[in-house]
Amino acid sequence: MRAAVDRGTKFPYLRQDFAASLVVFLVALPLCVGVAVASGVPAELGLITGIVGGLVTGLMRGSSLQVSGPAAGLTVLVFEAVQTFGLPALGVIVLTTGLLQLAMGALKLGRWFRAISVSVVEGMLAGIGLVLIAGQLYAAAGIEAPLTGTGKITGLPGLLAEAASSAAALTSLALGAGTIVLVVVWNRMPKRVRAVPGALAAVVLATAVSLVFGLPVATVRVQGLLDAVQVPGPGEFGALAGLGLLGTVAAFTLIASAESLFSAAAVDRLHDGPRTQYDKELMAQGAGNTVCGVLGALPMTAVIVRSSANVQAGARTKASRVLHGVWLLLFAALLPSALGLIPLPALAGILIHAGWKLIPLRAVMTLWREHRGEALILVVTAVAIVTVNMFEGVLTGLALSVAKAAWDASHIRLEVVDRSDDRIRARLSGNATFLRLPKILDSLEALPDDRPIALDLSGLHHLDHACRTALENWAERHSASGTEPVRLTRTEEAVTAAP
Repeated sequence: MRAAVDRGTKFPYLRQDFAASLVVFLVALPLCVGVAVASGVPAELGLITGIVGGLVTGLMRGSSLQVSGPAAGLTVLVFEAVQTFGLPALGVIVLTTGLLQLAMGALKLGRWFRAISVSVVEGMLAGIGLVLIAGQLYAAAGIEAPLTGTGKITGLPGLLAEAASSAAALTSLALGAGTIVLVVVWNRMPKRVRAVPGALAAVVLATAVSLVFGLPVATVRVQGLLDAVQVPGPGEFGALAGLGLLGTVAAFTLIASAESLFSAAAVDRLHDGPRTQYDKELMAQGAGNTVCGVLGALPMTAVIVRSSANVQAGARTKASRVLHGVWLLLFAALLPSALGLIPLPALAGILIHAGWKLIPLRAVMTLWREHRGEALILVVTAVAIVTVNMFEGVLTGLALSVAKAAWDASHIRLEVVDRSDDRIRARLSGNATFLRLPKILDSLEALPDDRPIALDLSGLHHLDHACRTALENWAERHSASGTEPVRLTRTEEAVTAAP
């Protein structure tokens, strides 16, 4: 029956996609505004990125059900970039990021992002979540937050002390806490109630409470969609000559691309439709970020919250994500003043909840039981992001991941296969690299030196230059004068040492 319907109509799934687009729009609206405010930019810039994510990226090939927009995972990085380089430079950073993503997609590098260690990605998200939560606690209290991640966390006791002495701060905190509680409780409501997204319901209720009781809390500043556009001028592009800005661009590119492609892999597990084409999805993200950069808006990534809501709402094609961009555009054009009613503590509460979900507590516990090295990489990456910055924290995690992989691959074993009065035969197997050279030499030095030793190297899968040189030196030290030099054959390599 479905096949007959599919052949008879041009848009066979329009009803399902239309309904799903409304759900995604309701999920995306508070997040677009909240991410923008937390990033230190006008709220409208978050809506612009959401609109571009629907109308530009949504039309392109890659992942058919994945939805793009401003992500909480980039909030900390955007805030740091705006504070360091200024809002006009944001467009240059995002535009350059988009062009790099387009180039990487054209060069078919998208699939290689799947090679990034999951521990590094989860550590990155955990670090972002911790900084996001700490920063938004200040926003919920209506108090200015320190600029550094370490300052935000160490300043929390002072924040509580200051808030306790201010009725306005306590009121603001209470409204933010109420928002968090409602979002958490909403997920346990009956299915009919959960048809309205919890984040939207919490923001609407917090806004109503604020208006009815006239609470003294800060609200979103509104300046209009067109007024918020920050097209970068020629002068801003000169900043690309600085290493600081280039490092920020590299961080944007790495994190936005990895987050989008990891999200695509997760979304693929939620449905049985067409699989993601990673290189094309990377180009779609690049096209969206290029447009966002031209408009001076926030950077874009695929967002797992919206994407999962899209799948769960019954979306079947990319029409749902395009339509969600249309609804965002209509809202921004027809009801911009509605943004000015939203209390900032409510948005802070939404982002605190989002930040908490970024911290993979269960994954850490599982890794600690099964793969402690991976758990260590996750924790170190998160701590480095909090204490240093995003870019260097991710690089630290990647370096640790590569070092661990090299160490794990360097398994080496020395086995004595024959021990007699006139000769000892031993065998090395595994991968002999410089990382395990101390262990190799300690094992060889522990062998008796009162008789000839024949060392069979045919069991080695890899023998690097450092180990080969060390083995030859060892053989020379243990060989008596006149003994044959090291004997190497194609089928078996043997180092013979005689006293």
